[in-house]
Amino acid sequence: MEFKNVTVTKKANVYFDGKVVSYTLTFDDGSTKTLGFMQVGDYTFNTGVAEVMEFLSGELSVELPNQKEPLIIHEKAIFEVPANALFTLHVKTCASYCCSYVK
Repeated sequence: MEFKNVTVTKKANVYFDGKVVSYTLTFDDGSTKTLGFMQVGDYTFNTGVAEVMEFLSGELSVELPNQKEPLIIHEKAIFEVPANALFTLHVKTCASYCCSYVK
């Protein structure tokens, strides 16, 4: 994965006592993504806008709204989360991800 013509915010987004850390990328058109890393643990997030989550490495399960069964991820996967929703990740091995925000 490679991005061109982006601005990177140097200050990290730190969640869950530093167990989840990401950096914000802003593109010329004003769109944003975050690139991040998660340590082993359980994390619940609340979305403001719809998101497309792309996992690049790691093993985890994801509890998504309106889904009866968790999504099981081994290394790479992409999934969508609706706006104003909660979703929970159960990270079994350290994982890296890219989150795109849908406007």
